Order: sequence, then C-alpha cells, then structure tokens
Amino acid sequence: MNEKTSPINTKLDWSAYESYGSFGFDSFGDFGGGSAATEPAADGGGYAKAAAVCMGKRHCQEKGKGVMCPSYRVTDDEKHSTHHRAVTLKAALDGEFGEHPFLSEELSEAMELCVSCKGCKSECPHGVDMALLRVEALAQRWQQLGRVPLRERLFANTPRFAQHLKLFNWVGAMRKRVPLIANVMESWLGIAAKRSLPKAAAQDFISSQPRSVAATEGAREVVLLVDTFSNHLDPQIAQAALEVLQSAGYTVHIAQAAAGERDLCCGRTYLSNGLIDEARNEATRLLDVLAPFAERGLPVIGLEPSCLLMLRDEYHALGLGERVAKLANSAVLLEEFLAREHDAKRLTLPLKPLTGKVLVHGHCHQKAFGAMPAMGKVLGLVPGLQVEFIESSCCGMSGSFGMEAEHYEVSMKMGELSLLPTVRAAEADTLLIANGTSCRHQIRDGAAREASHLAQVLRLALRGEQENSAY
Repeated sequence: MNEKTSPINTKLDWSAYESYGSFGFDSFGDFGGGSAATEPAADGGGYAKAAAVCMGKRHCQEKGKGVMCPSYRVTDDEKHSTHHRAVTLKAALDGEFGEHPFLSEELSEAMELCVSCKGCKSECPHGVDMALLRVEALAQRWQQLGRVPLRERLFANTPRFAQHLKLFNWVGAMRKRVPLIANVMESWLGIAAKRSLPKAAAQDFISSQPRSVAATEGAREVVLLVDTFSNHLDPQIAQAALEVLQSAGYTVHIAQAAAGERDLCCGRTYLSNGLIDEARNEATRLLDVLAPFAERGLPVIGLEPSCLLMLRDEYHALGLGERVAKLANSAVLLEEFLAREHDAKRLTLPLKPLTGKVLVHGHCHQKAFGAMPAMGKVLGLVPGLQVEFIESSCCGMSGSFGMEAEHYEVSMKMGELSLLPTVRAAEADTLLIANGTSCRHQIRDGAAREASHLAQVLRLALRGEQENSAY
C-alpha cells in the first residue's frame, strides 16, 4: 500500500495544466505492477498533470534525427528517458517512495542525466516539458533536504559574482599547469578536473555602453538584451551584434539596470539549479526594465538561446503577472529578428562575400523553439558562404552539467555522438558557429577548436574580412 504524502506546495505556477483532463501511462510504467495508470497523481495539482502529459509513446527512446533524448541516446537505458522520468515522478507524487519522495533514490536516479534540452517539449507528440518538471523536482529536493549544496549555489549565483570573475582567471591558468589544483577542486566542489574553467574578459560589455546608440533620425528602434555570459565572458559577441544592428540602420537601446545596481540577468542559472525564488527575483528585475519597451512594441533581441528563450517559455511559470505575455511576444533571437526583417523587406545589411564553408551547431533550445530555419535564412544572405548544419543532439555541456565531475564522461559521450567528430574532421579554414556559450565551451574542450556566434560571422561579412580566428 502506498504511503501517501501531504500535498506539495509547488514553487512554479502549474495552473496552465489544471484544465488537462485525459492522461495515461502504459503498463510498463506502472510501478505497482498492476493495471495501467490512467490518471495523474492525486497530489501535486497541475504539476502532477504536467507529468501525466506523457502517454507512453516512447518517442524519447528513439535515435533518429532531432534532439530527444540525449541521455537515452548515450546510455541505451530506458531509465534515462523522458518517459521513465515522467512515470517515476508520478510514482513519487503518488506516495510510492515514502514521506520524502524528492530525496528518494528512484527519483534522483531518474532525473540525474536530464540535461534540460527541451527536446521533449517540441519532439514528444504530447509536448512533455521535462526540463521544467525537473526544475520543480530539484526545488522540492532542496526543500526536503533543508539546504542547497555548495556547488549548485556557486553555479546558480554566477550572475552575482560575474563582474569579479576576471580576478580569478589565474585560477584557471594555474589549474591547467598544476593538476593537483584541478583534483582538489573536483574532490571539494565536484567540478570535473578534466573540464576547463570559463575565462572572463578583461572588460565587460555593458559598463562601457550608453543606454541607447542612435542611428539616423526616425530609424526603427530595437532593444539589445545582453546576457551575463555575453557581457562578461564574450563581450565581443555583444559588440558584434551591436555593430550588425547599427549597420542595418536600427537605433539600439541596450537593456541596463539602474545606475549603481547589479547587471540584469534573466535568472536562467538560478532556475536550472532549482533556486526558483531567486530566479523569480532576477526575472522581475529584468521585467521592470524591458516591460516599457515591450509595451511600445519594440523587439527585444537576445544572443544566448537559453537566456532569451526563457522569456518566451519559463517566465510564464514564474507567476510574474500579465507583463510576461507582452514581453514573450517581443522577445526574439538575433537570427529570428533579422530573418523576420528580411521577409518583411525591411532589412538593409551590406554583407560582402565570404568564401568557404561554415558549419553550424544549433543550441538545443534553438532547435526546440524552431529558430534554426532563421539561422539558415540569415546565413544565406552572405554571398559565397557555403552553409552546412551539423545533425546533432545536445552538445553535452548543457550549462553546468558538463562541469560536474559525476557527469563529465556522459557529457563527453553526448558530444561524441556527432558534434565533436564532425568539428574535428572540418578543414582548418572552416568557420564554426555555435550560438550557445555552453556549446562553444564543449567544442573548445572536446575538439580544440574555437566556435563563434552568428553575430560575429555577420560582422566579418560586413567588414569583408576573411579569417578564421576568435572573431
């Protein structure tokens, strides 16, 4: 007999699922060994119904084209599939794992290799959002545990200490030369000794920029949202994006916090690590700045897929009110904006020829939200450029996942499915594009090549430069 737990107090807003009324798991997912479960768990409300969206079709246990499911692809183990995670979560909410189900070995094992790729949300015929289900499970785990582990707190709080990261670049340099340091960090913090540490830029982007960069009088206005990573790790990407938008004749407003306040952040690192209250606080700060632009109908253009697309996706689950809908409608990736402007015959971008080939790796969230056709369309505007898309699942880095000692090997196996071998086989003068910070990190570590952002390649074409460097 199941030991029923008390109804959980969910941290995210699952009300969008409350009206769902037809559910079912096949009998293979029935932990009780009896008849098939056909209803969501009694406890958990909309959260339980979100898990019960899984109908046991098992598309997550296929290995064709697409993203889903990276962990199943590299393990060949059903317990690391979206289906098994959904069934296990339902069992936890049904009380099958005792009084503290989110601390159970069964649920921890099921969720452990989920890389939050969002592939299931777009590729599963029923749209199971396992990435968001995992966030809630993680938040419940920390609550039942009574604390958040140090490593997860460090990763989550990256936006808070990002401005100081450049002071610690020497640690990464020393760590490369002295393996003992890497080994100590692995045993103390759980950061993989074989993984390189991100290197911060000497100067961030935001602090040197005005709030608006005007083009000609009466020019169309856009907002550039510079994420934590583009601001502090790769400011050259933000600079390239600004130059591209200026060259196209737009007046660019650069989203910034009020004077004296910490830089804006979407909250992605907090959400990914299960710190939902902190993610909500960051999102509220960002909303306060962006909402007036969205009210005016201005496009909010982002560079990092997981950050920008959070505004269109997870913000709806943070309970932030009516402002989210308008911001979600305004939020676009750079490639989506440029493709849309081109289709509307409003884009004037004097791109010069670039000869040779470019290999493009799509971030999982770009693929999940259908942004890859826009990448192809925009790159097709560069005369002479041969564009090839790498058919790949998740790169394996997935934010902090590939940094974690216990996940390093799985992370590399994901990369070795197709991405890393393809990059290694590419000619030295082949341009590489990976819009995700994590993807570029994985390519750097796994293939010893530097990938760039779409914005940087467009800037090369604007300048008529032909080179294969750090752009």
